[in-house]
Amino acid sequence: MEKKSTKIAYGVALAVVVVALVIAKIANDGSGFVTTGWALFPPVVAIALALISKEVYSSLFLGCLVAALLLADFAPWQTVVNFIGAGEGVGMINAIDISILIFLVVLGIMVDLMNKAGGSAAFGRWAKKAVKTRVGAQLLTMLLGVLIFIDDYFNCLTVGAVMRPVTESHNISRAKLAYIIDATAAPVCMLAPVSSWAAAVASYVPEGFPGSRISMFLSQIPWNYYCILTLVMVIVISVFNIDYGPMLTHEYNAQVKDDLFTTEHRPFAGADDYEEGAKHSSVLDLLLPVIVLIALCIVGLIWTGGMWDAESGNYGDFIMSFSDASAGPGLCLGSIVAIVFTFIYYWLRGLIGFEKSFESVPNGFIQMVSPILILCFAWTLCGLCRDNGLQVGTFVEGVMANTGDLAKFLPAVIFIVACFIGFATGTSWGTIGIMVPLVCAVFDWTDQVTLLSIGLAASCAGGVCGDHLSPISDTTIMASAGAHCYHLNHVSTQIPYGVTVAAVSFVSYIIAGLVQNVVICMIIAIALLVVTLFVIKAIVAKKHASAIAEIAAANKAHFANK
Repeated sequence: MEKKSTKIAYGVALAVVVVALVIAKIANDGSGFVTTGWALFPPVVAIALALISKEVYSSLFLGCLVAALLLADFAPWQTVVNFIGAGEGVGMINAIDISILIFLVVLGIMVDLMNKAGGSAAFGRWAKKAVKTRVGAQLLTMLLGVLIFIDDYFNCLTVGAVMRPVTESHNISRAKLAYIIDATAAPVCMLAPVSSWAAAVASYVPEGFPGSRISMFLSQIPWNYYCILTLVMVIVISVFNIDYGPMLTHEYNAQVKDDLFTTEHRPFAGADDYEEGAKHSSVLDLLLPVIVLIALCIVGLIWTGGMWDAESGNYGDFIMSFSDASAGPGLCLGSIVAIVFTFIYYWLRGLIGFEKSFESVPNGFIQMVSPILILCFAWTLCGLCRDNGLQVGTFVEGVMANTGDLAKFLPAVIFIVACFIGFATGTSWGTIGIMVPLVCAVFDWTDQVTLLSIGLAASCAGGVCGDHLSPISDTTIMASAGAHCYHLNHVSTQIPYGVTVAAVSFVSYIIAGLVQNVVICMIIAIALLVVTLFVIKAIVAKKHASAIAEIAAANKAHFANK
């Protein structure tokens, strides 16, 4: 907050928050703020302050404080108890998922180890030889993101570590890299039947649903417009060089001024000094640990789902074990075994010494400190606003119940509601957990099977969309970390792109509810997105003609130098 105008805006915003809280206190009739519109106030405070101040930690802290205050009905000591989580079912202590934090630390160690051993550098050397253009660099980033479908956290960190030097060599801004990483993290996991997301989403299906829980997840895939169209968008904007909004400024600075960051913020200063590692390192030294990690994470997930438990109802059943898996513990188990394998493999290959390899342990942890701190605050805010707290989901359900009996238009309504919840809470899993049981209750399981699938897809797509656009989303935070991009730069540049896909998805769900033909609806959705992007390109080309010309000239000169 160095600019005077920013300080003034932040001060005004804080004053508005205080006034709103005073009004809430005066207007409260003694029934509290749970399941009321005030349940939405804390995440709005956190998001608004973050966007104004460009500072995440204090904004999330104040959002949590407001939530704890409302939940405590303004009682000072209870506010502290709610915030900390001293046995009340909410607060930081209860919100933190230690297994996910261990998983993140292990991934940070693994990424640093790959870098020190030369695996990342070997892949980078291969990519630099194989990829000759900016288009190729962006598409390779997307392809790598699609291949790492097991979990969005691992996707963000691995793709970022591997592709930073490749995209840097083609003057692709860190904001653009962060967008591509984020666009191929959660959306890909939501479309992959074998992922931590599939297991989590399937677990939300209520008892009595016809078929297996995983069949529900499979049925929503071809109707999940936001996730599918997000991948289509990455391809289109990469191939046809379409940039708009704040992203255009970042790309202009990267290509014309050789500035990958645009702003003065360098949250990962010094962390981009890539190590060449051993001279005999190869691409396999990156790919093998990644493949082993994915395989072991799958094993860990199905183990937690009772695959090898003779007393479990899922004994020997891969599909049901995966659908009943506990994502955090399963990923934690798989990653710990994988990191042990990686250490031993690199030692046997002679890529790194014993002492140097263990330098990756503190280094990997240090790189994860910032994302972990933001995650802890984000989880605390989500916990204070959800089931055991202000129950924002119950409030939204009540609002949604008044939408009427227009069943064919409900998928579009469901999508918007899920987007709103996901954006406000910063969690797609939590949003989907709220929406899926509601959708299953709205539609008839026998007479409205297609509409049910569309509705389920709309709830999943909306959850991902809101999560994708939210500054307090864990996946958005991890994408920033993976790309070594200042978090709010990533948020501000990604929002116009996400809103574009969300708008097309909303129209597509209206059409889907009316037509209910998966092939026809998908063709229409993709056509709508492509046409929209070309219209935007024409408008931007006319409005920023000189900047576009400079970018084209810089690209031509860069290619000539290659």
